[in-house]
Amino acid sequence: MRRIDPTLRAALAGAVLIAGCTSAPAPAPTPAPTAVAVDTTPAAAALPAAPARPIDTLPPQLGAAPSITLPPIVRRSLPNGLTLVVVEHHELPVVDFVMVVGTGTEADPARHTGLASLTAQLLREGTTTRTAPQLADQLAFLGARLSTTSGWDLSQIAMHVPAAQIDSALALFGDVVLRPAFAAADVDRLKKQRLTELLQAKDRPPQIADRIYASVLFGPSHPYGQPASGTEVTTRAITRSDITRFYQTYYRPNNATLIVVGDVTADDVERRARSLFGGWTRRTVPQTRYPQTMAATKPTVVLVDKPGAPQSSIRIGAIGVARSTPDYFALQVMNTILGGSFTSRLNQNLREKRGYTYGARSSFGMRRHEGPFTASAEVTGTKTDSSLIEFMNELKAIRENISTQEVERAKRYLQLQLPGNFETTQSIAFQLVPLVVYNLPLEYYSSYVQNIEAVTLEDLQRVARRYVDPSRMSIVVVGDRASIEPAVRALNLGTISIRDVSGAPITTPTP
Repeated sequence: MRRIDPTLRAALAGAVLIAGCTSAPAPAPTPAPTAVAVDTTPAAAALPAAPARPIDTLPPQLGAAPSITLPPIVRRSLPNGLTLVVVEHHELPVVDFVMVVGTGTEADPARHTGLASLTAQLLREGTTTRTAPQLADQLAFLGARLSTTSGWDLSQIAMHVPAAQIDSALALFGDVVLRPAFAAADVDRLKKQRLTELLQAKDRPPQIADRIYASVLFGPSHPYGQPASGTEVTTRAITRSDITRFYQTYYRPNNATLIVVGDVTADDVERRARSLFGGWTRRTVPQTRYPQTMAATKPTVVLVDKPGAPQSSIRIGAIGVARSTPDYFALQVMNTILGGSFTSRLNQNLREKRGYTYGARSSFGMRRHEGPFTASAEVTGTKTDSSLIEFMNELKAIRENISTQEVERAKRYLQLQLPGNFETTQSIAFQLVPLVVYNLPLEYYSSYVQNIEAVTLEDLQRVARRYVDPSRMSIVVVGDRASIEPAVRALNLGTISIRDVSGAPITTPTP
């Protein structure tokens, strides 16, 4: 690179300064013997001043919420009970298939928690006609993606594929759904992988907090009080026979819905489904039994000791509502104000105003039965007690006052983000899953904007007072006991019990 002469550099710098001046001529630099000549006369320097630009002091105003018009949703049924839900979407030559089984983690036996998720994970590990490497090779050749998951109230197998490869892809999809191998070697390998993950989870306060919080809220005998991924004891106890039995019991056509979205027609989907899944045998599927839940009558605090933890994981809440609640839309708006968005009260207080956390939030876990209401954050350890104070202040305040401005912002937040959930065939398919699982009307999203708009301030005050009651909430804090226990006790939030990271009680005094 050629080096610039120092005198030339000085002259160029002077030119830059003069060119940037808009008020009065700058004094000319001392001439240098070898410098490039620079015009510094008043005519060149006294440029007209740029007009002042007004400073925007108000944020842009949000427009009216757009109405959503979805393509027609066609529902059909096969003789064996398999339901078909089809959306024709011909913009791109792609198709998404989602087989939704109406049973998930909630059906895990107490001795075999983690069984549903392990069963779903094994579905993509090979079939009776294809090994796992062969399955992976054929997916890559077809340009297809396959996923299998299990959660509360459902298990699902999903595939995204180019429409031109639909015949080969459906043959593979049907093989995964109908003929899983559950090879003993794969079962053992995934169990070992699961045990490693569970061991790692013991060193992660957020996961510790989630697991113990669920147990505190629902009790260990309730399906929602059990860890979805199981424990080390239950994972070791799971056998190939247990997995096969779970699959044969719950993976039945009369307990399943095939969602298809993409460059297809409903008649063509039905014809292909009859050919592929028509021989799938229906069978009576047992219903999950849910013990009666007992709402807390007073606040309790569970302090989980994680020695040396620089942060504390906080979970505060109570048993909430089922997805079928008539208060669904009011709760959506109320929770958006409380902790369901970045501009929510909890996040603005604990993150933006006080800097205790990267994010504070709240949510209602609405399931087939009453799920949890949870307010949560990962906070600086030295601010654990201060964070608890602010959490309780906000939980109390939402019961007392909500402004009309907050209501309008929350409504627009929920309404304006809705169209983005329907941008691809895959996103449309996954948006239809809760309609299938919770038996919601197919026109649910067409009236979503109007249902949100219909929520009143009185509705929000009513649901806040009914479902957010700090005087009956359970509090779980995972952190360094030695440094946070004295300050937490001084808050007098409720009876305090101490546990280790496995959830076992600790009776020794503060170290």
